[in-house]
Amino acid sequence: MKERTSAVLRRLLTQNSELIVKPGAFDAMSAQMIEKAGFSVMGLSGYGVSVSLLGKPDIGLLTMNDMVGVCDHVCSAVRVPVIADADTGYGNAINVMRTVEAFIKAGAAAIHIEDQVAPKRCGHVAGKSIVSLEEAVGKFRAAARVRDEIDPDFVLIARTDARGVSGGSLEEVVRRANAYVEAGADMIFPEGLLSKQEVAEICARVKAPIHYNRTGVSPMLSRAELQECGVRMVSNATGSLRATLCALWDYMQRFKNEDVDFVKEFLQRASEHPAGNLHQFTDFAAYRQLEIEYLPTEDGSRYSNSVGYQP
Repeated sequence: MKERTSAVLRRLLTQNSELIVKPGAFDAMSAQMIEKAGFSVMGLSGYGVSVSLLGKPDIGLLTMNDMVGVCDHVCSAVRVPVIADADTGYGNAINVMRTVEAFIKAGAAAIHIEDQVAPKRCGHVAGKSIVSLEEAVGKFRAAARVRDEIDPDFVLIARTDARGVSGGSLEEVVRRANAYVEAGADMIFPEGLLSKQEVAEICARVKAPIHYNRTGVSPMLSRAELQECGVRMVSNATGSLRATLCALWDYMQRFKNEDVDFVKEFLQRASEHPAGNLHQFTDFAAYRQLEIEYLPTEDGSRYSNSVGYQP
């Protein structure tokens, strides 16, 4: 029986101290790119899915069904653990229980839930608000109950946005983080820290592994610096999305102005790229073999005189 990716992730977190790098996917193909690049885990970015699926910023417009649906496709496309962004849990503590169950069934190895007021905002923009400590603790207690009942290896990451709210202090981050650990969280995600010193202090004072988001207002610390601070996992949530959008923009601008001459040039360059042959990259030949093995013999005749791309 195939081992759950949640068990793989939990082993990664507990059996060594090496910093885990977590690039963010936004769909099944970006997830496969991350896996083929050799990363041991990946995230499913809420910002990335909001932009790619809705064409909208990360302001709480994604529903649970939106995110779980993409998560299901991603987890079916890769073998490494997927850590999904579950925003605020999509409601109160009772809603959170359904959310945890849905992500486990979709194949996620972990989720992170934040203590923002819904509708949430990107963790690195102004105007955030957080729920009371009592309400947040109730959510994480409820999430931990479902985790323990369905998949005890499933990793529950509690994100706190306390540092980024009006008057938010590092002391409040520490207070909330340790309360969330007591409620059953396995890892803490302190969003919006402002310096290396703050990162190191959180790692020293919080009684759980620390997830760090290296973007926005937070310093772009190297892997060596993060390891020195004691960070356990670092994300690059929207790198794949930004790279894709920039490449697509550049392609369309040249295609609009240069037409077929540019297309010919691009196809020539793409022929030498690892992802340039779409049939090969998506393993079309393997599906062709499945057709030969399982479809009626007469169906094979449609290939005999056909003209088109070859695997």
